[in-house]
Amino acid sequence: MRVLIVEDNVLLAEGLALLLRTEGHEVTGTVDTAEAFLRAVDEQRPDIAVVDVRLPPTFSDEGVRAAVEVRRRHPGQPILVLSQYVERTYATELLASGEGGIGYMLKDRVGRISEFVDALRRVAGGGTAMDPEVISQLLVRQGRHPVDALSPREREVLALMAEGRSNGDIAAHLTVTERSVHKHVGNIFVKLGLPPSDGGHRRVLAVLSYLSH
Repeated sequence: MRVLIVEDNVLLAEGLALLLRTEGHEVTGTVDTAEAFLRAVDEQRPDIAVVDVRLPPTFSDEGVRAAVEVRRRHPGQPILVLSQYVERTYATELLASGEGGIGYMLKDRVGRISEFVDALRRVAGGGTAMDPEVISQLLVRQGRHPVDALSPREREVLALMAEGRSNGDIAAHLTVTERSVHKHVGNIFVKLGLPPSDGGHRRVLAVLSYLSH
């Protein structure tokens, strides 16, 4: 894969670059501002961009705002947000675009290199890779809990769906049948007022789109 790194922390940026090269991937460049990010994608069209939420000059939400703009200019451009923070407004807009190739992981919760590399490949291939904590924070909006209507098991299934897992993967993880998972997925969409779907990452994006409204 050809990977663009968007990170202002020099040590982290260089560490990511070394890790990716060791794994056999090409790093097209490392940039540390939103403007440089936009230019790099326009010029290089990387297979995926790994982006921090907070970039200079204000270190607030420049990175994720730029990611939204990149997706507007280049629909479907794979982006993996890798940050210490969950930026709700722009993150929800980014995730609810209706297209795949999106991931959002928290730096402090990446426990294994293989986990990160797997997420990178999944997003570059058009799938999703969502940290359950990110989904949890996005689901809780202005003190309201849109998933209150779901049963505990349905919430478990929803969290695993958000990670980009297939019905088969969810069944194996929960030690239940795939038919049971399919039923839970249908119930989730009914309770959230969404049409039942079994279409991979679109399930997660549909839920996030619902919540954004």
